[in-house]
Amino acid sequence: MQTLNTTPDGQTGQELGDETFMSAADLRSYMTEMQMAKAVKSVEGMDRAEKAQKDLIKRLAEPLDLTPERLRDVLQPLRAKLRAAADRGETELMVMRFPNALCTDKGRAINNSDPGWPETLTGRPRQAYELWRDQLMPAGFKLSAMIIEWPGGLPGDVGFFLKWGEARH
Repeated sequence: MQTLNTTPDGQTGQELGDETFMSAADLRSYMTEMQMAKAVKSVEGMDRAEKAQKDLIKRLAEPLDLTPERLRDVLQPLRAKLRAAADRGETELMVMRFPNALCTDKGRAINNSDPGWPETLTGRPRQAYELWRDQLMPAGFKLSAMIIEWPGGLPGDVGFFLKWGEARH
């Protein structure tokens, strides 16, 4: 890069060197390099996020062996979360979030409020539904499922919400 000498009063020259002055072409080149570096970081981040989601789907697709001890380990923290939500005056709590890939129809039935949406569940989401059906529904809890994320305008993650609102007399 060329150094520019300026003489504001015509006597002593002030040097603007490589650190403080860039030509327009140098600045454009710098901007391009920075944008490329950001794009590479973004792509690397997206790759990591995609890998993490695939790992999550793989883990959640495998049902748990629900021994009495394992069931206790699941229900104990759930009770604490429900109690804390009730203490805050809330009447519902999101108890599970999972990728729509764990639905055989990618969440279409849930999005359309199809009464048969539970039949589309697989893996641990299916187990969570069955746990609600067998143990929590008889205790008066309601369960709703909805698409809670819309990446690119398409259905994304599904949320399960336990509800215990006002009792009807």
